[in-house]
Amino acid sequence: MKVTPDETGGDPLRPDDSPAGRPGRLDGMRDRAAPHRARLQGSELAKTAGLAGAMVVSNAMALVATLAFGRLLQVAEYGSLASLLSAFLILSVPGSALQAAVAREGALGHLGTGRDLSATLTRWTRTLSVATVVILILSVLGRQQLANAIGVEQVWAAAAAPTAAMLWMLLSIERGVLQSQQMYRTVGTSMIAEQVGRLFFGVILAAAGLGATGAFLGTPLTLLAVSIVVGVRLHRALGPERTDAPPHRLRDLIRNGWVPIVGLMMIAILQNIDVIVAKHQLSPDAAGAYAAAAVASKVVIWIAVGIGLYLLPEATRRHAEGLDARPVFVRALGVIVAVAVPALVIFAVAPDLVIKVGFGAKYLAGADVLLILGVAMSMLSITYLGVQYLLALHRSLFLAALSAIAIAEPFLLVLVSGDGSLTDFAWTVLGVQAVAMVYILAASLLAGRAEPHAAEAHLLPEDDAPAVQAAVR
Repeated sequence: MKVTPDETGGDPLRPDDSPAGRPGRLDGMRDRAAPHRARLQGSELAKTAGLAGAMVVSNAMALVATLAFGRLLQVAEYGSLASLLSAFLILSVPGSALQAAVAREGALGHLGTGRDLSATLTRWTRTLSVATVVILILSVLGRQQLANAIGVEQVWAAAAAPTAAMLWMLLSIERGVLQSQQMYRTVGTSMIAEQVGRLFFGVILAAAGLGATGAFLGTPLTLLAVSIVVGVRLHRALGPERTDAPPHRLRDLIRNGWVPIVGLMMIAILQNIDVIVAKHQLSPDAAGAYAAAAVASKVVIWIAVGIGLYLLPEATRRHAEGLDARPVFVRALGVIVAVAVPALVIFAVAPDLVIKVGFGAKYLAGADVLLILGVAMSMLSITYLGVQYLLALHRSLFLAALSAIAIAEPFLLVLVSGDGSLTDFAWTVLGVQAVAMVYILAASLLAGRAEPHAAEAHLLPEDDAPAVQAAVR
């Protein structure tokens, strides 16, 4: 497979997999590396900013959707939509974790290259398609139980949440392959397309009279469409699958990926459980107002996700080569701080304006907690990047304390929600996020320069090693 310059950020050092093209490039690789090294180092921040920029654009589309849904739906209905989306985000963690695992293993060459990788992707797509149909049938049968657990009346939307999570898993695996091939532009484009589709389908269905159910159904419809397009793009880039390619079983990746699954599950709980608890514990209008403030405060977290798409594979490459991965982490922190500071200033100076513009005057009760939640989500953004960094270094001991913090949050929120105070609710969220951030940040910075695992150093494809080394130094 030949990776085109427009996908890799102009990397001329990534070898062609064709037998004719490989020897000449590899023979002159070392001599040609030096002139390009400075430019490649300079492009590291550009790649970070590029993915973050894609998140900014996709978040702008999410803001447009927020404006539309805030006005199309009543306050209580919007609270239901937020609770449904929060449940979906928690259920989607295995997909996000698999994306991290695929990006890491693909970057190290463990999933094959070119047509072999294409064959692996085809087998995984078939497996997930069958599993999605099974999950859909089971969810329809148990739709009332799902609605009760999420705390909503929209039973058909609740039934769609697990199916949406399966579609997200398929798209996440495709994005993981894109990351491993350094096709960052396609990753960013798919994120923007995802938000555009959610807006398009969600607004049409909600305006057609389906309310919160229609607004939520825009998510699975969009995920299905984007995954089809990305899959076609990948197979064109990788080439037709090789029928005799060595098998790489999806269940092995899932079994070996318990660390990222648990780590990202804890992040998802820290990010979303407060909205679900609010829907259960607060009045419908109070829960809707709180959900509006919670959604507005998460702009920084959304950008952190984009930065994490760069952080994980690049830190993995440095770790595999025995290099210090901390500079990658520090750059990622710098970008997120640069985004968080102006956002918090706006939340502090004009919270009423943010809520009015974003959702309408009927959600103004949420303005009182916007800054508190903004600080909390900024802290969670740092926690998220720290978890991604620790995953790249194959650390797992941090999970015990992080899990304890995440599991404690809903119980603490139930304890403080008795009087229905949004402020007490938000301050509890902030306290939990502060503890999580301090712990993960300390663990990340103390990780230091780690030596690569012996298995990683041995399994790194010999032909790809010079290109990887040149790209990360």
